[in-house]
Amino acid sequence: MSQRRAYLDVGVGETRGVVTLDGRAERLLIARDDDVAVQAQGAEVVGRVRKVERQLGLAFVELGQGPQGVLNLRPEMGRVAEGQALRVEIRSESRAGKGASLRLVSEAEGEPRLVTPAPAIEAELAALAGGKIVTGPEARAVADAAETEALASEFPLPGGGSVAIERTRALIAIDVDVGERAAGDSKRVSRAANLAALGMAARVLRLKGEGGLVVFDLAGRGHDGAALLAAGRTAFGPDNPGVAFGPISRFGTLELTIPRRRRSVAELLLDADGRLSARTLALRLVRAVEREALADPGAGLVAHAAPDVAAAAASYLEALKARFGARLEIAAGPERAREAVEVSAR
Repeated sequence: MSQRRAYLDVGVGETRGVVTLDGRAERLLIARDDDVAVQAQGAEVVGRVRKVERQLGLAFVELGQGPQGVLNLRPEMGRVAEGQALRVEIRSESRAGKGASLRLVSEAEGEPRLVTPAPAIEAELAALAGGKIVTGPEARAVADAAETEALASEFPLPGGGSVAIERTRALIAIDVDVGERAAGDSKRVSRAANLAALGMAARVLRLKGEGGLVVFDLAGRGHDGAALLAAGRTAFGPDNPGVAFGPISRFGTLELTIPRRRRSVAELLLDADGRLSARTLALRLVRAVEREALADPGAGLVAHAAPDVAAAAASYLEALKARFGARLEIAAGPERAREAVEVSAR
């Protein structure tokens, strides 16, 4: 029977929650101190309708901060007019230039504002995994490992082979490779790899926070469609409601759609060029400073980073100084590689 455990890492500037499934990270939830509250999944907001596109059945709603949200118009809503105030819930967060998806709660009055904040990460962890939530150094180590895995693109399968997961603008492409699985009947080997790939990919996509259209390029030919679809529905069951499968095509591909709810981990941690953002590196640096400060309470410490990372870390380091004193400082090195963050004793 599958077992889920929850971990909560509360750090300077950022809180991370992890749910593991049988010891492997399954979900990574990240909240940063400067997140826009009216854009968070689960928040209820009073917004104002900026534009109505009746032919498309959409209303674009100003939320007060950040990009406008999108409300799908339905006949039972009655007439929605431009300039009208509505109370809405954030159903899925904005991503890649697309506004948040909204659910209509009721009519409202007044200016755009937050009414009910999104659930805290601790509450989400309790709902997803139940039981005791692990904190402290163990939770930090689990969260660090989850970040690393969430940004990876290739994942080994038990018994051999691998899956490669690539996000494109249109879809998530997943390639199944049998690799060096034990020799035997090729059809049986391919079937085992495909079944393992469905379970692996379902967990990893939840960890990455990815959704939308997903296409598996299955291994081998002559697939057992009924068995693969049954396994897929079980593997992606935790992503319901909203998961939908298509039949396996004559080209050996399996398509499904997964609801998008939160921003993906890649969008949170990477910049527009696909590199770790200055803020992500700054938070990693600050965690390293905190670790060294706890390990050696009397030492003066210097955090070394590239200029943009040092600038992003400055305010976080001030928060640490309030806890550990003025023995901490940061040094910006123009020649230093962006990801080469480190801490040394003075």
